[in-house]
Amino acid sequence: MSVRLDHGQDELEDIHEINVTPFIDVILVLLIIFMIAAPLATVDINVNLPVLTAEPPKRPDKPIFLTVKVDRSLVLGDNTISRDALAASLDRETGGDKSKNVFLRADKALPYGEFAEVINLLRRAGYLRVALVGLEADKKP
Repeated sequence: MSVRLDHGQDELEDIHEINVTPFIDVILVLLIIFMIAAPLATVDINVNLPVLTAEPPKRPDKPIFLTVKVDRSLVLGDNTISRDALAASLDRETGGDKSKNVFLRADKALPYGEFAEVINLLRRAGYLRVALVGLEADKKP
Protein backbone atom coordinates (compact mmCIF):
# COMPACT_ATOMS: atom_id res chain seq x y z
CA MET A 1 0.00 0.00 0.00
CA SER A 2 1.32 3.44 -0.78
CA VAL A 3 1.00 6.60 1.21
CA ARG A 4 0.82 10.15 -0.06
CA LEU A 5 2.92 12.68 1.77
CA ASP A 6 1.11 15.98 1.79
CA HIS A 7 2.68 18.76 3.78
CA GLY A 8 -0.56 20.67 4.06
CA GLN A 9 -2.31 18.15 6.32
CA ASP A 10 -1.37 16.54 9.57
CA GLU A 11 -2.93 13.15 8.72
CA LEU A 12 -1.66 10.82 6.00
CA GLU A 13 -4.24 9.40 3.59
CA ASP A 14 -4.18 5.94 2.03
CA ILE A 15 -4.11 5.77 -1.76
CA HIS A 16 -6.31 3.03 -3.16
CA GLU A 17 -4.63 2.69 -6.57
CA ILE A 18 -2.62 -0.18 -7.96
CA ASN A 19 1.07 0.44 -8.37
CA VAL A 20 1.86 -1.00 -11.82
CA THR A 21 5.64 -0.54 -11.73
CA PRO A 22 6.36 -3.92 -10.06
CA PHE A 23 3.94 -5.59 -12.50
CA ILE A 24 5.80 -4.15 -15.49
CA ASP A 25 9.12 -5.24 -13.97
CA VAL A 26 7.88 -8.82 -13.62
CA ILE A 27 6.55 -8.86 -17.21
CA LEU A 28 9.88 -7.61 -18.57
CA VAL A 29 11.81 -10.24 -16.62
CA LEU A 30 9.48 -12.96 -17.97
CA LEU A 31 9.91 -11.62 -21.49
CA ILE A 32 13.69 -11.84 -21.20
CA ILE A 33 13.49 -15.36 -19.80
CA PHE A 34 11.27 -16.53 -22.69
CA MET A 35 13.47 -14.80 -25.27
CA ILE A 36 16.48 -16.73 -23.97
CA ALA A 37 14.69 -20.04 -23.38
CA ALA A 38 12.76 -20.27 -26.67
CA PRO A 39 15.75 -20.91 -28.97
CA LEU A 40 17.08 -23.47 -26.49
CA ALA A 41 13.79 -25.38 -26.55
CA THR A 42 14.07 -26.36 -30.21
CA VAL A 43 15.08 -29.95 -30.77
CA ASP A 44 18.01 -30.51 -33.08
CA ILE A 45 18.63 -34.13 -33.93
CA ASN A 46 21.81 -35.07 -35.72
CA VAL A 47 20.94 -37.45 -38.53
CA ASN A 48 23.17 -38.62 -41.34
CA LEU A 49 20.76 -38.71 -44.27
CA PRO A 50 21.47 -41.05 -47.19
CA VAL A 51 22.06 -39.72 -50.67
CA LEU A 52 19.14 -40.24 -53.05
CA THR A 53 19.99 -42.00 -56.28
CA ALA A 54 16.49 -42.28 -57.67
CA GLU A 55 15.92 -40.89 -61.11
CA PRO A 56 13.45 -38.02 -61.39
CA PRO A 57 10.13 -39.10 -62.91
CA LYS A 58 10.25 -39.45 -66.65
CA ARG A 59 8.41 -36.96 -68.74
CA PRO A 60 5.59 -38.62 -70.67
CA ASP A 61 6.24 -39.37 -74.34
CA LYS A 62 3.50 -37.01 -75.43
CA PRO A 63 2.66 -34.57 -72.61
CA ILE A 64 -0.67 -32.81 -72.74
CA PHE A 65 -0.13 -29.07 -72.35
CA LEU A 66 -3.07 -26.77 -71.70
CA THR A 67 -2.07 -23.12 -71.93
CA VAL A 68 -4.07 -20.17 -70.67
CA LYS A 69 -3.01 -16.98 -72.44
CA VAL A 70 -3.28 -13.51 -70.99
CA ASP A 71 -6.41 -12.86 -73.09
CA ARG A 72 -8.09 -15.87 -71.34
CA SER A 73 -7.97 -18.03 -74.49
CA LEU A 74 -7.16 -21.73 -74.10
CA VAL A 75 -4.62 -23.59 -76.21
CA LEU A 76 -4.49 -27.39 -76.06
CA GLY A 77 -1.21 -28.49 -77.58
CA ASP A 78 -0.99 -26.16 -80.59
CA ASN A 79 -4.73 -25.69 -81.16
CA THR A 80 -6.83 -22.86 -79.76
CA ILE A 81 -10.06 -24.20 -78.25
CA SER A 82 -13.11 -22.72 -76.60
CA ARG A 83 -13.94 -23.31 -72.96
CA ASP A 84 -17.04 -25.26 -73.96
CA ALA A 85 -14.99 -27.64 -76.11
CA LEU A 86 -12.31 -28.25 -73.46
CA ALA A 87 -13.72 -31.55 -72.14
CA ALA A 88 -14.26 -33.04 -75.61
CA SER A 89 -10.83 -31.90 -76.81
CA LEU A 90 -9.12 -33.40 -73.77
CA ASP A 91 -11.01 -36.68 -74.25
CA ARG A 92 -9.80 -36.82 -77.88
CA GLU A 93 -6.24 -35.98 -76.84
CA THR A 94 -6.06 -38.54 -74.01
CA GLY A 95 -8.20 -41.22 -75.63
CA GLY A 96 -10.66 -40.89 -72.76
CA ASP A 97 -8.03 -41.75 -70.12
CA LYS A 98 -8.77 -39.29 -67.32
CA SER A 99 -5.86 -40.55 -65.21
CA LYS A 100 -3.30 -38.84 -67.46
CA ASN A 101 -1.54 -35.70 -66.28
CA VAL A 102 -2.57 -32.41 -67.82
CA PHE A 103 0.27 -29.89 -67.71
CA LEU A 104 -1.27 -26.48 -67.12
CA ARG A 105 0.61 -23.35 -68.15
CA ALA A 106 -0.67 -19.84 -67.56
CA ASP A 107 0.65 -16.37 -68.24
CA LYS A 108 1.81 -14.72 -65.03
CA ALA A 109 -0.24 -11.59 -65.83
CA LEU A 110 -3.43 -13.68 -65.77
CA PRO A 111 -5.63 -12.97 -62.73
CA TYR A 112 -5.77 -15.79 -60.21
CA GLY A 113 -9.55 -16.06 -60.54
CA GLU A 114 -9.26 -16.86 -64.24
CA PHE A 115 -6.63 -19.49 -63.50
CA ALA A 116 -8.86 -21.08 -60.86
CA GLU A 117 -11.76 -21.11 -63.33
CA VAL A 118 -9.70 -23.19 -65.78
CA ILE A 119 -8.83 -25.65 -62.99
CA ASN A 120 -12.56 -25.93 -62.22
CA LEU A 121 -13.25 -26.65 -65.91
CA LEU A 122 -10.67 -29.45 -65.78
CA ARG A 123 -12.25 -30.90 -62.64
CA ARG A 124 -15.72 -30.81 -64.15
CA ALA A 125 -14.33 -32.64 -67.18
CA GLY A 126 -12.97 -35.34 -64.83
CA TYR A 127 -9.27 -34.50 -65.14
CA LEU A 128 -8.01 -34.35 -61.58
CA ARG A 129 -4.30 -34.86 -62.25
CA VAL A 130 -3.16 -31.35 -63.07
CA ALA A 131 0.51 -30.41 -63.02
CA LEU A 132 1.38 -26.72 -62.89
CA VAL A 133 4.20 -25.65 -65.19
CA GLY A 134 6.59 -22.81 -64.39
CA LEU A 135 10.10 -21.70 -65.15
CA GLU A 136 12.93 -22.93 -62.98
CA ALA A 137 14.98 -20.24 -61.32
CA ASP A 138 18.69 -20.13 -62.06
CA LYS A 139 20.62 -21.79 -59.25
CA LYS A 140 23.54 -19.73 -58.04
CA PRO A 141 26.51 -21.75 -56.71
